[in-house]
Amino acid sequence: MRSDNNSLVSVIVPIYNVEKYLDQCLESISAQTHKNLEIICINDGSTDGSLEIIKKHADRDSRIRVIDKENGGYGVGCNLGIQESHGEWISIVEPDDWIDASMYEDMLAFASSFEEIIDIVKTPWWSVEKWDNPKKQRIKHCKLHKRIKTSTRPFTLDEHTLLIEIHPGIWSAIYRKEFLKENGILFPEYPGAGWADNPFLVETLCQAKAILYLDKPYYYYRADLPKSTLYHKTNEAIARPFDRWIDMTDVMQRIGVTDLGIWQSHYLRGFNYIDGARYDDGETNPVVLKKTLEVFQHMNSEYVLNNPKLNKKRKRRYLQALGIDYTNIPMDGRLAHFAHETVETLRVEGPFIFIKRVWILFHGAKKHPKRKPR
Repeated sequence: MRSDNNSLVSVIVPIYNVEKYLDQCLESISAQTHKNLEIICINDGSTDGSLEIIKKHADRDSRIRVIDKENGGYGVGCNLGIQESHGEWISIVEPDDWIDASMYEDMLAFASSFEEIIDIVKTPWWSVEKWDNPKKQRIKHCKLHKRIKTSTRPFTLDEHTLLIEIHPGIWSAIYRKEFLKENGILFPEYPGAGWADNPFLVETLCQAKAILYLDKPYYYYRADLPKSTLYHKTNEAIARPFDRWIDMTDVMQRIGVTDLGIWQSHYLRGFNYIDGARYDDGETNPVVLKKTLEVFQHMNSEYVLNNPKLNKKRKRRYLQALGIDYTNIPMDGRLAHFAHETVETLRVEGPFIFIKRVWILFHGAKKHPKRKPR
């Protein structure tokens, strides 16, 4: 067996104006039962008290390194952390989240239980909802929990494409640094947060030759607050999910992804982003309409029309947007896929949530107030 138990883990924390949550984040990292850490805090030009908080923690924990720099964005900060790291494993922790004390110990022990050299150890996470109100805060399992079983052998993405269908969740994993180096994997350096985790997700998962999944959540992720994503203030923000999906597509084409299942899951993600933008900024918003067409133009029609993960409504929207006849839409495999997803939902979430989902399906979710498009 390999011995990853004592490996140095480089924990990269890209920080920008998060003074309210930073103590909890850094305390949770310092409290890890796996002690062989270097904690690289990248202060990305914060204008609040974040730098002072980092320095306070560094005075108490010699494993914390402080890098203070001008603002450059999430991707720039993560890349600097990777460049400055000395560990065998890389972890990204976002500064408004926190982690369980046994996260690294358990993940490294799991990796050590296999003979193979492991590239990625992946876990589910806790989704922290309505975190701005302690009385209403809820902590829920993410959609990976119980959908993938704990690994008995290393696998590649084509066996579990669900990993690229839902939230990127790049932080609920550890990455072997040599794997990142061998494949030249870095974060795209977009301004601000920029959704740089999206391309990193496919860069890593699509190229990994040995992934392990441990079905136990350790990472607490503060999810978007209700209505916090409605009506973006700039066209760039409206276009961001579309642009990132296209960037992910470009990455997958560059590295030569050919597996149909991976592409089908990636396309499902694209349609989910489109529906999210239609909900957030309006179905008739000119940026949404323009960018939807742009995404559709980047899709292979065969991957859309023969994709059992896509319902007829979505396929029709695709064909209409491209001016293609939609009188005979192929739906092969859709019924079997729907039945499988129904069984999985019932198994994982229980009958109460299942009935709630069915009710929403037939009655519609509560919609936000209409507003004229910008």
